[in-house]
Amino acid sequence: MGESGHGSYRLIMKWFFIALPLLALSLFCFAQPKGSKPPVEKQNPRYVAEAPLPKGWPKPGPYNEVTLKTFPAYRAAYTQGKGSGFAFWRLFRHIKRQGIPMTSPVEIGMAQKEQKLGMESMGFLYQHDEVGKLGQDGRKIEVRDVAAMKALSYTWQGDKNKTTLQKAKLALDTVSKKRGVKSDDYRVMGYNGPRVSKDQKTWEMLLVLPAKEEPQP
Repeated sequence: MGESGHGSYRLIMKWFFIALPLLALSLFCFAQPKGSKPPVEKQNPRYVAEAPLPKGWPKPGPYNEVTLKTFPAYRAAYTQGKGSGFAFWRLFRHIKRQGIPMTSPVEIGMAQKEQKLGMESMGFLYQHDEVGKLGQDGRKIEVRDVAAMKALSYTWQGDKNKTTLQKAKLALDTVSKKRGVKSDDYRVMGYNGPRVSKDQKTWEMLLVLPAKEEPQP
Protein backbone atom coordinates (compact mmCIF):
# COMPACT_ATOMS: atom_id res chain seq x y z
CA MET A 1 0.00 0.00 0.00
CA GLY A 2 1.44 3.41 -0.94
CA GLU A 3 1.86 6.49 1.22
CA SER A 4 -1.46 7.93 0.03
CA GLY A 5 -3.20 4.61 0.79
CA HIS A 6 -1.86 4.58 4.34
CA GLY A 7 -3.02 8.16 4.81
CA SER A 8 -6.55 7.34 3.65
CA TYR A 9 -6.68 4.28 5.91
CA ARG A 10 -5.65 6.31 8.98
CA LEU A 11 -8.25 8.96 8.16
CA ILE A 12 -11.01 6.36 7.83
CA MET A 13 -10.09 4.72 11.15
CA LYS A 14 -9.98 8.11 12.88
CA TRP A 15 -13.50 8.98 11.79
CA PHE A 16 -14.69 5.47 12.67
CA PHE A 17 -13.61 5.80 16.31
CA ILE A 18 -15.15 9.27 16.53
CA ALA A 19 -18.48 8.18 15.04
CA LEU A 20 -18.81 4.88 16.93
CA PRO A 21 -19.77 6.38 20.36
CA LEU A 22 -22.25 8.76 18.71
CA LEU A 23 -23.85 5.88 16.83
CA ALA A 24 -24.16 3.81 20.02
CA LEU A 25 -25.75 6.76 21.86
CA SER A 26 -28.26 7.27 19.04
CA LEU A 27 -29.25 3.60 19.04
CA PHE A 28 -29.73 3.69 22.85
CA CYS A 29 -31.97 6.76 22.68
CA PHE A 30 -34.15 5.34 19.90
CA ALA A 31 -34.44 2.05 21.80
CA GLN A 32 -36.05 3.74 24.83
CA PRO A 33 -39.87 3.47 25.06
CA LYS A 34 -41.76 6.64 24.21
CA GLY A 35 -42.32 8.83 27.22
CA SER A 36 -39.95 6.81 29.39
CA LYS A 37 -38.14 8.66 32.17
CA PRO A 38 -35.01 7.77 34.09
CA PRO A 39 -35.73 6.09 37.44
CA VAL A 40 -36.15 8.54 40.32
CA GLU A 41 -34.22 7.71 43.43
CA LYS A 42 -36.63 7.31 46.35
CA GLN A 43 -36.05 9.71 49.21
CA ASN A 44 -35.95 8.62 52.83
CA PRO A 45 -39.26 9.33 54.62
CA ARG A 46 -39.37 12.75 56.26
CA TYR A 47 -42.10 14.09 58.53
CA VAL A 48 -43.82 17.18 57.12
CA ALA A 49 -45.06 19.15 60.15
CA GLU A 50 -48.19 21.21 59.45
CA ALA A 51 -49.58 21.82 62.94
CA PRO A 52 -48.13 21.59 66.46
CA LEU A 53 -48.24 18.28 68.29
CA PRO A 54 -50.07 18.09 71.65
CA LYS A 55 -47.96 18.81 74.73
CA GLY A 56 -45.47 15.97 75.30
CA TRP A 57 -46.55 14.05 72.18
CA PRO A 58 -43.66 12.12 70.57
CA LYS A 59 -42.71 12.94 67.00
CA PRO A 60 -43.87 10.23 64.55
CA GLY A 61 -41.30 7.62 63.54
CA PRO A 62 -39.04 5.84 63.05
CA TYR A 63 -40.51 4.79 59.72
CA ASN A 64 -41.24 1.24 58.56
CA GLU A 65 -40.45 -0.53 61.82
CA VAL A 66 -42.22 -1.42 65.06
CA THR A 67 -41.17 0.40 68.21
CA LEU A 68 -42.49 0.76 71.74
CA LYS A 69 -43.60 4.31 72.53
CA THR A 70 -45.07 6.15 75.50
CA PHE A 71 -47.81 8.73 74.93
CA PRO A 72 -48.91 11.34 77.48
CA ALA A 73 -52.45 11.81 78.74
CA TYR A 74 -54.42 14.00 76.34
CA ARG A 75 -57.79 15.63 75.71
CA ALA A 76 -59.66 15.13 72.46
CA ALA A 77 -63.03 15.70 70.80
CA TYR A 78 -64.51 12.48 69.39
CA THR A 79 -67.28 11.62 66.99
CA GLN A 80 -68.55 8.23 65.84
CA GLY A 81 -68.85 7.32 62.20
CA LYS A 82 -67.48 5.27 59.34
CA GLY A 83 -67.14 8.14 56.86
CA SER A 84 -63.88 9.99 57.40
CA GLY A 85 -64.99 13.04 55.40
CA PHE A 86 -68.17 13.65 57.41
CA ALA A 87 -66.38 13.02 60.72
CA PHE A 88 -63.50 15.35 59.87
CA TRP A 89 -65.67 18.32 58.95
CA ARG A 90 -67.95 17.74 61.94
CA LEU A 91 -64.93 17.96 64.24
CA PHE A 92 -63.46 20.87 62.30
CA ARG A 93 -66.64 22.88 62.80
CA HIS A 94 -66.51 21.98 66.50
CA ILE A 95 -63.01 23.39 67.09
CA LYS A 96 -63.81 26.51 65.07
CA ARG A 97 -66.99 27.06 67.03
CA GLN A 98 -65.20 26.56 70.36
CA GLY A 99 -62.06 28.47 69.41
CA ILE A 100 -59.81 25.40 69.77
CA PRO A 101 -56.46 25.58 67.91
CA MET A 102 -55.82 22.86 65.33
CA THR A 103 -53.17 20.31 66.24
CA SER A 104 -51.74 17.15 64.68
CA PRO A 105 -52.41 14.21 64.58
CA VAL A 106 -56.02 13.31 63.89
CA GLU A 107 -56.91 10.06 65.64
CA ILE A 108 -58.89 7.34 63.85
CA GLY A 109 -60.31 4.62 66.09
CA MET A 110 -60.29 1.25 64.33
CA ALA A 111 -62.58 -1.75 64.79
CA GLN A 112 -61.52 -5.24 63.74
CA LYS A 113 -63.95 -7.46 61.85
CA GLU A 114 -62.85 -10.77 60.32
CA GLN A 115 -59.16 -9.81 60.47
CA LYS A 116 -59.84 -6.48 58.73
CA LEU A 117 -59.71 -3.02 60.26
CA GLY A 118 -62.30 -0.34 59.60
CA MET A 119 -62.86 3.16 60.91
CA GLU A 120 -65.09 3.40 63.97
CA SER A 121 -64.47 6.93 65.26
CA MET A 122 -62.39 10.05 64.77
CA GLY A 123 -60.84 12.41 67.27
CA PHE A 124 -59.23 15.85 67.18
CA LEU A 125 -56.54 16.12 69.84
CA TYR A 126 -56.32 19.32 71.89
CA GLN A 127 -53.05 21.09 72.73
CA HIS A 128 -53.28 20.05 76.40
CA ASP A 129 -55.86 19.21 79.06
CA GLU A 130 -56.51 22.84 80.00
CA VAL A 131 -57.95 23.67 76.57
CA GLY A 132 -61.72 23.46 76.13
CA LYS A 133 -64.09 21.67 78.46
CA LEU A 134 -65.18 18.07 78.89
CA GLY A 135 -68.59 16.75 77.90
CA GLN A 136 -70.98 16.80 74.96
CA ASP A 137 -71.06 19.37 72.20
CA GLY A 138 -74.39 18.53 70.62
CA ARG A 139 -75.47 14.95 70.02
CA LYS A 140 -72.53 13.74 67.95
CA ILE A 141 -69.41 15.13 69.62
CA GLU A 142 -67.93 14.31 73.02
CA VAL A 143 -64.81 15.84 74.57
CA ARG A 144 -62.99 13.51 76.94
CA ASP A 145 -59.61 12.96 78.57
CA VAL A 146 -57.53 9.94 77.58
CA ALA A 147 -55.09 8.33 80.00
CA ALA A 148 -51.37 8.08 79.28
CA MET A 149 -50.53 4.88 77.43
CA LYS A 150 -47.85 2.62 76.06
CA ALA A 151 -48.27 1.35 72.51
CA LEU A 152 -46.51 -0.56 69.81
CA SER A 153 -46.11 1.87 66.91
CA TYR A 154 -45.62 1.47 63.15
CA THR A 155 -45.12 4.62 61.06
CA TRP A 156 -45.18 4.92 57.28
CA GLN A 157 -45.29 7.58 54.60
CA GLY A 158 -47.64 7.53 51.63
CA ASP A 159 -51.24 6.47 51.20
CA LYS A 160 -53.64 5.09 53.82
CA ASN A 161 -55.51 2.24 52.15
CA LYS A 162 -56.35 -1.42 52.72
CA THR A 163 -52.88 -2.53 51.69
CA THR A 164 -50.91 -0.14 53.90
CA LEU A 165 -53.25 -0.66 56.86
CA GLN A 166 -52.91 -4.43 56.55
CA LYS A 167 -49.12 -4.14 56.32
CA ALA A 168 -48.97 -2.00 59.46
CA LYS A 169 -51.32 -4.31 61.36
CA LEU A 170 -49.32 -7.40 60.36
CA ALA A 171 -46.10 -5.77 61.58
CA LEU A 172 -47.71 -4.88 64.93
CA ASP A 173 -49.36 -8.29 65.33
CA THR A 174 -46.09 -10.10 64.62
CA VAL A 175 -44.26 -8.21 67.37
CA SER A 176 -47.13 -8.38 69.87
CA LYS A 177 -47.46 -12.15 69.36
CA LYS A 178 -43.72 -12.62 69.78
CA ARG A 179 -43.88 -10.77 73.10
CA GLY A 180 -47.03 -12.51 74.29
CA VAL A 181 -49.05 -9.28 74.38
CA LYS A 182 -52.80 -9.31 73.68
CA SER A 183 -54.72 -6.22 72.59
CA ASP A 184 -57.33 -5.26 70.00
CA ASP A 185 -57.06 -1.49 70.56
CA TYR A 186 -55.80 -0.24 67.19
CA ARG A 187 -55.63 3.48 66.45
CA VAL A 188 -54.36 5.26 63.36
CA MET A 189 -52.83 8.72 63.69
CA GLY A 190 -52.91 10.94 60.60
CA TYR A 191 -50.34 13.72 60.72
CA ASN A 192 -51.09 15.58 57.47
CA GLY A 193 -54.02 17.26 55.80
CA PRO A 194 -55.05 17.69 52.15
CA ARG A 195 -52.39 20.33 51.44
CA VAL A 196 -49.65 17.68 51.66
CA SER A 197 -49.30 15.35 48.67
CA LYS A 198 -50.33 11.73 49.17
CA ASP A 199 -46.80 10.38 48.93
CA GLN A 200 -45.59 12.79 51.64
CA LYS A 201 -48.31 12.08 54.23
CA THR A 202 -47.25 10.47 57.49
CA TRP A 203 -49.40 7.83 59.20
CA GLU A 204 -48.85 5.94 62.43
CA MET A 205 -50.75 2.85 63.58
CA LEU A 206 -50.78 2.16 67.30
CA LEU A 207 -51.59 -1.06 69.11
CA VAL A 208 -52.35 0.25 72.58
CA LEU A 209 -51.12 -2.08 75.31
CA PRO A 210 -53.14 -3.01 78.39
CA ALA A 211 -52.00 -1.04 81.44
CA LYS A 212 -50.53 -4.18 83.07
CA GLU A 213 -48.29 -4.95 80.08
CA GLU A 214 -44.74 -3.61 80.24
CA PRO A 215 -42.82 -5.16 77.31
CA GLN A 216 -39.19 -4.21 76.81
CA PRO A 217 -38.22 -2.13 73.75
